[in-house]
Amino acid sequence: MAFKTAIWPRRLRSQAWYGGTSRDNIYHRGWMRNQGLPADLFDGRPVIGICNTWSELTPCNAHLRDLAERVKRGVYEAGGLPVEFPVFSVAESSLRPTAMLYRNLAAMDVEEALRAQPVDGVVLMVGCDKTTPALLMGACSVDIPSIVVSGGPMLNGWFRGERVGSGTALWQMSEDVKAGKLTQDDFLEAEQAMSRSPGSCNTMGTASSMASMAEALGMALSGNAAIPAVDSRRRVMAHLTGRRIVEMVKDDLKPSDILTRAAFENAIRVNGAIGGSTNAVVHLLAIAGRVGVELTLDDWDRLGRDIPTIVNLMPSGKYLMEEFFYAGGLPVVIKHLCETGLVQKDTLTVSGQTVWDEVKDARNWNEDVILPVERALTPQGGIAVLRGNLAPKGAVLKPSAASPHLLKHRGRAVVFEDIDDYKAKINDEALDIDETCVMVLKNCGPRGYPGMSEVGNMGLPPKVLRKGITDMVRVSDARMSGTAYGTVVLHTAPEAAVGGPLAIVRDGDMIELDVEARCLHLDLPEEEIARRLAEWTCPITPPRGGYAQLFHEHVQGADTGVDFDFLRGCRGKEVPRDSH
Repeated sequence: MAFKTAIWPRRLRSQAWYGGTSRDNIYHRGWMRNQGLPADLFDGRPVIGICNTWSELTPCNAHLRDLAERVKRGVYEAGGLPVEFPVFSVAESSLRPTAMLYRNLAAMDVEEALRAQPVDGVVLMVGCDKTTPALLMGACSVDIPSIVVSGGPMLNGWFRGERVGSGTALWQMSEDVKAGKLTQDDFLEAEQAMSRSPGSCNTMGTASSMASMAEALGMALSGNAAIPAVDSRRRVMAHLTGRRIVEMVKDDLKPSDILTRAAFENAIRVNGAIGGSTNAVVHLLAIAGRVGVELTLDDWDRLGRDIPTIVNLMPSGKYLMEEFFYAGGLPVVIKHLCETGLVQKDTLTVSGQTVWDEVKDARNWNEDVILPVERALTPQGGIAVLRGNLAPKGAVLKPSAASPHLLKHRGRAVVFEDIDDYKAKINDEALDIDETCVMVLKNCGPRGYPGMSEVGNMGLPPKVLRKGITDMVRVSDARMSGTAYGTVVLHTAPEAAVGGPLAIVRDGDMIELDVEARCLHLDLPEEEIARRLAEWTCPITPPRGGYAQLFHEHVQGADTGVDFDFLRGCRGKEVPRDSH
């Protein structure tokens, strides 16, 4: 069959590879045809990349191959050519020292693959929590039509008649074992109930929060965030996404058209209403940096401060993502925020419609899961951004997951120099600590860990747990799993490893936390702080060689999103030079 060209209304990017009769065009098409593709698939129709983070080492994403096949059906139906390709898969449950170390690596993989390959649009197949921001970051840096389809949360876990939320139950049961309230055998039995189906975390952890952020930003079809992974409607969502991306290419609807300042403001407010993860802060800051939208920690505090948390899900509440979906999912939340003027109705989404067009007919089917405002979990949800002499560039706390009586607290610091120091001391009965103290963990930020691990929700000492105490104020430059809970101050910036004030805190120093006043204060004279900082030397040995060295030398702080300094901004979709 002879090659014919241009059934599409305009010349597409992929035609630089496939469109024409030159030696190079024949080279590119010819190799693709060894997969049994007929010639007319290269006649000018859009080539749709399916960017897949499937991996058996990423349990949350292990079912994405099936969903990719559903996307392909939709692409073919709409007149496109789907091509699936793998990218680095960032697994929170298995990668060491932390998945966050590799988010930027995955984003680089995505960016370079999209720019270098003959694709006109891309479907971003995501699930485990770092894969969502990584793929969005990469796509924003290239700015071709892009759309997210999530793998969806796993089904509810059940253990002895009680809901078991992934992650949240793990932290709770681990503390119960140390307190003597649960046996080790019971803990091992519960393990079998925690993850009983494919999918990502079933709590409002970071995976579900970031799926919600993708939808709230307008980068996924309405309803995408909450459909369980094994529900047939998740496959329908993938199928419809495949159809939609072809139309987005036709309309040249790009991330830069959707990810406006208003879209980020909407997402921040939605995150407050759902009780979303503190990890959303660093991820949205990084995504905004890629698309060129000015977004700061102060925006998070200003926009989210008065948002009531109305989604009654663990770790803030009692239900799980399965019930959230049955209650109506994220469209119900967004509709409520639109009606109260907190979400800007006219922002554009990947559907080509406005946010309001997508959610105006949503209904709440369970007001114990999606609560009326008068019964909100907390009237002021969102993310609290703290500042003070201990966090000059900011720190964050999630009020909906904190203990109300600890939101204003003054206590004696008990300091752990790094995570190994914490592990060595925390179970020692001789440790001088009680429930009034403030636990301080250093050197766990972006450079310190390295990668900024989820160790900020330090488990309490057994002798405190045995008193029935379940929460203490904790301060660190680390992150916390979105599935975790407690009065935990995170992302303290500048981090200790670069000489932030956290680095010079000592045992016995007094720390004051006042969430209402947004203050985190080290009660020392300015002269003493200056003296200690002048005497401080970095305890971290910089890594030599490889990606770890690249990360150490170029990573930015938590207050700007932990991205690399050379990756911020959009570098565009210019077709690379042909070498053949």
